[in-house]
Amino acid sequence: MKIVKIETEAVTVKLPQPIGSALGEIRDFGCVLVTVHGDQGITGENLVFALNNRRTKVLRQMVDELSDLLIGRDAGHIADFWARAWKDINFLGHKGVPVVGISALDGALWDLAGKAAGLPLYRMLGGAQSKVPVYHSGGLWLSSSMNELVEEAERFASAGFGAMKMRLGHADPRDDAARVREVRKAIGPHVKLMADANQGLNEAQAIRLGRMLEEFDLTWFEEPLPAWDLEGLARVAAALDTPIASGETEYTRYGFRRMLELRSADILMPDLQRVGGVSEYMRVAHMAQAHDVPVSSHLFPETSIQVLGALSNAIYLEYMPWFSPLYNETLSFSDGCALVPERPGWGFTFNRDYIASLTH
Repeated sequence: MKIVKIETEAVTVKLPQPIGSALGEIRDFGCVLVTVHGDQGITGENLVFALNNRRTKVLRQMVDELSDLLIGRDAGHIADFWARAWKDINFLGHKGVPVVGISALDGALWDLAGKAAGLPLYRMLGGAQSKVPVYHSGGLWLSSSMNELVEEAERFASAGFGAMKMRLGHADPRDDAARVREVRKAIGPHVKLMADANQGLNEAQAIRLGRMLEEFDLTWFEEPLPAWDLEGLARVAAALDTPIASGETEYTRYGFRRMLELRSADILMPDLQRVGGVSEYMRVAHMAQAHDVPVSSHLFPETSIQVLGALSNAIYLEYMPWFSPLYNETLSFSDGCALVPERPGWGFTFNRDYIASLTH
């Protein structure tokens, strides 16, 4: 099958109300929707996004600029596209927007391949598990009051989620510790609890806070340091009993190779749009497996579920329903797990009626 056309569309998805983390306030998302058309009438879809609709035009332009590497080419030669695109972005660099552009097209190509084969991606990629443990990440924000925090945690647990994540980032670490204490008290000892500092601490602060949180049996302490401080993160990981999770802001196998060399994190968390798409996600995850390191996902639950289902070292799917309205289908859950769809490709297709409502 040859690729005959690639379409991009930018839409803004708004949150019902702003949310707060150590990274700042989040109000909406600028999403770039990508559709790759094959000459047999099959299409592949994918999306990438920018926080608060900042630099969405740049992302879209990057995807459009890379699209000329695909027109007229064999849609099944995804590794060939990745290698040529990697060479093409050399002048601008191998992090940031150029890699997100590759990810957008790589994911659409994999969706196209799955639909052409009539198989879900996780089966095409090896098929390791048909369900993945899931944690709710769409709440417990830094901007929530203590009462709101407790009520939301209880609601997630009542809905059947056996794991959830809260955010940290108060100026006084005792405030963070108090909030974790109240959430743990509300959900009990058997529900898994993660805490995310969103890169808001320095090394000394992270070790101090991490030690204060040890008694609450966190499943992991996420991104305590800025993404570029891999050496400092390694020292934090060595100093704490609580596992460190990180990697959502890291790019490609080369960034993760360095994390593994330094032992910067106990759990790696590649992000589909920043790691380099499905192709690079799998490379990173297999490299992690060679070091006996587990992986989780970051955002994009509808698409991340397929790569995690292909990996025996995948331990958690992050359930963040920010973009769920963009799809016709919904995730299914059972016994604290998300079920990997058996539908072809991603198993999720764009809801064109909803998308049309965002552009008017």
